[in-house]
Amino acid sequence: MSARSKARKRALDMLYIADVRQSSLRDVLREEAERAAVQPQRSSSWPYAEDIVRGVIDNADAIDRLLELHATGWSLARMPAVDRAILRVAVWELVYNDDIPAPVAISEAVEFATLLSTDDSAAFVNGVLGAIADRA
Repeated sequence: MSARSKARKRALDMLYIADVRQSSLRDVLREEAERAAVQPQRSSSWPYAEDIVRGVIDNADAIDRLLELHATGWSLARMPAVDRAILRVAVWELVYNDDIPAPVAISEAVEFATLLSTDDSAAFVNGVLGAIADRA
């Protein structure tokens, strides 16, 4: 797994933890930063994971509006927590990170959905992100 893939997974984990615990994403980010400081073996994934999470924090309302608009028939509250986290990471990459090509962001998100969520999640994630990428 590449350093960027590990970073995406790490960011996904932070978003998921904050969502499930109903904690502040800023608090979860701070806790992970403290862990990162004492785990140099994981340092390659930390900077980009932090960028993703800070980007999601800074653009949370706009990201969620895009998701609500393009997740036809699904509210954010109705989605599995892991799907929300996957989609938020990918939307940040699609809309706010010009360094990541759209197909890469979508492919990584679909892969995470395949591995971590329901049987239908990969197709759902692909459809939502495809629609957002078409408009971006």
